[in-house]
Amino acid sequence: MKKTLLLILAIALFFAYGIYEQVNKKTIKSKRVACQEQTTTFEKISNKDKIKEAINLLKTQNIKMTSDIEYSTIMKSVLINHYTKKNLQTDVDEVLSSYFTSNKDSKKKLEIDYYIYENDKEDKGKKNKKAKLYAGYLVFEFKVDEKQVYKIQTDYMKEDGNDIKQRIECVFKSFISLNHY
Repeated sequence: MKKTLLLILAIALFFAYGIYEQVNKKTIKSKRVACQEQTTTFEKISNKDKIKEAINLLKTQNIKMTSDIEYSTIMKSVLINHYTKKNLQTDVDEVLSSYFTSNKDSKKKLEIDYYIYENDKEDKGKKNKKAKLYAGYLVFEFKVDEKQVYKIQTDYMKEDGNDIKQRIECVFKSFISLNHY
């Protein structure tokens, strides 16, 4: 009788634990930072061990950046008339400067590779109507020693790009918040 009760209790605990894990499971769509809820955002933490070092390199201004903008080619680009690579660099520099705490020179640099992709809504390869709802997206990749530490992609919604700076702010807020991860 006692063995049966113990077996039933063990099975019940096993299922309760499984249900608890499923309910509290983080998915790729889980959002860590409130600003990530505003548009579709995906992030990938590639190297947890290098996060603190990467954040410190950013805060001490030890950064090497590469940027690009890929304007739509099939449809006539709207963004090209409103947002340039210079605008992008200015916005990134302004947002970044708010995170600088000191200026300690280091041989090691945080590499930030980033680009904007304008959604080419006339591309026949678009899978569904949802793929045409956003104006484009930003991708930021953070590397230390040429190895990816963190990558984030977030959509922007305004065709003229006037919400891009807000999305850049979200990117860096998301990156810095990894300090508590």
